[in-house]
Amino acid sequence: MVQLYGRSWTREQLAAYVSGTQLCGAVRQVEYADGLGRGVRLAEFDTGTGFRFDVLLDRALDIGAASYQGIPLAFGSSTGIVHPAYYDKDGKQWLRSFGGGLMCSCGMTCVGGPTVDEGEPLGLHGRVSNLPASNTWVDDGWRGDEHELWARGKVRETAFFGENLLLTRRVSANVGESRLTIRDAVANEGNQRTPHMMLYHCNFGFPLLAEGTELIAPSRQVTPRDAVAAPGLATHNTCEAPIAGYQEQCFYHEMAADDAGYVTLMLVNRGLCEGAGLAAYVRYRQAELPRFIQWKQVGVGAYVTGLEPANCYVEGRDKDRARGILQFLEPGEQREYVVELGVVTGRESIDALASKIKA
Repeated sequence: MVQLYGRSWTREQLAAYVSGTQLCGAVRQVEYADGLGRGVRLAEFDTGTGFRFDVLLDRALDIGAASYQGIPLAFGSSTGIVHPAYYDKDGKQWLRSFGGGLMCSCGMTCVGGPTVDEGEPLGLHGRVSNLPASNTWVDDGWRGDEHELWARGKVRETAFFGENLLLTRRVSANVGESRLTIRDAVANEGNQRTPHMMLYHCNFGFPLLAEGTELIAPSRQVTPRDAVAAPGLATHNTCEAPIAGYQEQCFYHEMAADDAGYVTLMLVNRGLCEGAGLAAYVRYRQAELPRFIQWKQVGVGAYVTGLEPANCYVEGRDKDRARGILQFLEPGEQREYVVELGVVTGRESIDALASKIKA
């Protein structure tokens, strides 16, 4: 049933009051008309609870801006939305088209820092987020007494004589709920064994991210990525005020999954919503995403935390190959992924989820 306006509604009950469900929640397609983002199509979702988010159809159906009751959730970088035509694969030039957003895909054949793997130069975080989707389908409909909004499309990463990977992505949300679900299937439609790295770069910013914001996660072990991050290990789960000259810190988490095989973690700002608190959570299936990376960047003008489930680390494909953990897709093989993003409000609800995570 649809949960709206303080009560539960069946399809028939809502139909008695409104002639179209767009009055309660909707998804619509729009297009950027100016600047570097000109021509980028997006789907704007509104679930009716105050939870709103954009799906960038021409950027792999990544999640762009997101908010809850007018409070921004996602980090937005100075680049804004950039059309894939401006993508530069070399070195760290990926950062010139990294607009942030609630979820930016990384992969599908490489993730992590620029490197050379078996003679192949690889840029930062791969191509996938700069690939437009085809066969897109944006729509809504009833499924019993639940009203679903969705965007679906296909994203192909391929080269003649090279890899041929197809990502089929479906982003959905229900009217009356404050969460979204990303369901991905990555298939190797080529005729050669292909390296496969996948990371979901979930980016949170101000005002959810502020001094005192806390990360609550079922971490069995937390390891600094490098010497730069080592001094921040003791405070990795709390957020400071912006720091001039701050160098990014990354931490690798070994997470505990629940009985259903999912990992849930959240960022909590207890001062928002007039002291009732606001939390954003990430939930993902661990079987396909066994790694987790926390990106902490609390610099002045570059204030963001990334919560990143992945099937790899972020030091480059050559490093994962050397570790013996680099994954591959055989011809005809398919891998499926599930990631959920949402918000929780109110002290009781936040504390209940925190207790569940810690347990």
